[in-house]
Amino acid sequence: MIPFWFILACGPIIGSWIGVLVRRFPDMQSALWGRSACESCSAKLRVRDLVPLVSFVALRGRCRHCGAPIGWFHLAIEVAAFAVGAAALSADGNGLRAWCDAALGWALLLAACVDLEYFVLPDWITLPLILAGLAVTWLLDPGSLYDHAAAAALGYLGFRLLNAAYRAWRGRDGLGQGDAKLLAAAGAWLGAAALPNEILAAGLLGLVGALFIRRTLSADAKLPFGPALALACFGLRLAMPQV
Repeated sequence: MIPFWFILACGPIIGSWIGVLVRRFPDMQSALWGRSACESCSAKLRVRDLVPLVSFVALRGRCRHCGAPIGWFHLAIEVAAFAVGAAALSADGNGLRAWCDAALGWALLLAACVDLEYFVLPDWITLPLILAGLAVTWLLDPGSLYDHAAAAALGYLGFRLLNAAYRAWRGRDGLGQGDAKLLAAAGAWLGAAALPNEILAAGLLGLVGALFIRRTLSADAKLPFGPALALACFGLRLAMPQV
């Protein structure tokens, strides 16, 4: 049994890494191997400047070298990743399922942030999430594997057909392939019975988000749907009864 606090400690660390991936998304080589630097003066940051949550507080939200505000982006993601771990522990207890659900939440947080920033859900996030959902189902509830696999297929095909119908009607895409793959991942983690709730919850969250982001929406407005799908998937996963 891993100490419960370890998953909480991992959250901000993973959140810090997620923040780097999001900021450097167009250049993944830099995200994996490049050293962190101040976004204002480009000064290379040392280890003491990169301790999640602690460094921001110690530096009072400013760069040690130039004094420029660090910004709340990285802090917000670190706090969100901490909250993901805490939510998984609260819902699942200190066990294997908590770690699986926390990992799902962290991956969904990355997907949501990338979609918000760049309007894309890359395959290197969505496709492993589908496989991971099926693997976790096989590990924790093998009797439901076929149901979850069918849900993944139904989720993907359903959104692709819906987009085809929208394209025939409006002459443009309404849902991207990334959205369909993320719904397939939700199906792999949640199962077929939860798919209608996933779509309904994501639709409501997307509507609230659209009203919050833009007071007036034009007919051709482009809004990311990934964050709504991600939040709905994580919430429904935590609400699922344990086998």
